[in-house]
Formats: sequence, structure tokens, C-alpha cells
Amino acid sequence: MKIQVVNHSGLPLPEYKTEGSAGMDLCCAEESVTLDSLERALISTGLYMEIPVGYEGQVRPRSGLSIKHGVSLINCTGTIDSDYRGELRIPVVNLSKEPYTIKRGDRIAQLIFAKVEKGELIEVESISETDRGHGGFGSTGL
Repeated sequence: MKIQVVNHSGLPLPEYKTEGSAGMDLCCAEESVTLDSLERALISTGLYMEIPVGYEGQVRPRSGLSIKHGVSLINCTGTIDSDYRGELRIPVVNLSKEPYTIKRGDRIAQLIFAKVEKGELIEVESISETDRGHGGFGSTGL
């Protein structure tokens, strides 16, 4: 799948780092952003994309950044719709107790492209029963 990208960052385009990589690393296009503990920011990537209809971009946290520094994404997984044409910006949060500085070129998230299946909602009076029933949020064990 080919994705058209306008790159205003001055940085190289995101790329897969290994043959088996599912995501491409997204980088900070700003000079420097320091986040205090529990502070949030919307970080510029300088990228604008044209994702084909029937697909979405998923922006996910980078595991190394999360575990080593406590920096993650506010919304865990962000969705980039195929009709969105604005700049791709990353909503980050510092969950650690220490300030953390994100510098230009730092890898801050990863981007995955996925096929989207549209569902049609049909209103009915009832739905089928299962063994699980209404159980959720830990009802099947830890």
C-alpha cells in the first residue's frame, strides 16, 4: 500500500526498522519539549498523509519510551481517519515523577496502517446469550 505524505519536518520519512516491524517510528519535529510529571503536550511531526479509503493509521506508544521513561500517549492508540488531512501530531504524557525532555528527531510513537471494516448497526429487541453473558472487566479471571 502506498501512502502519499507531505513532509514539512526536515527529518527523514518514517520507515520500518526491521523486516518484521509492524510499525514505523514517528519523530518529534519540534526543537525541544520538556514535560513535567503528569504534563501533557501535542507534539508536531511535520507530516501530512493521505491514507487510502478503507484504511486507518494507528498511532501507538513506543514500548521502550514507556518502560524506560514513563512517557506514553494520552489516548493509548490514536486513529488517523482516511479523510483527515491535517498535521499528524502526537498527544504525549509524562507519567513518571521526573521531567522528561523530547528533542527534535526523538522517536516518540509508532505508526501502523490497518484495514478498516465498516459495520452496519441493526436495531433489534434482544441479542443472543452466551456462557459469559454480562461478565466483563476481569470477570474471566486475572
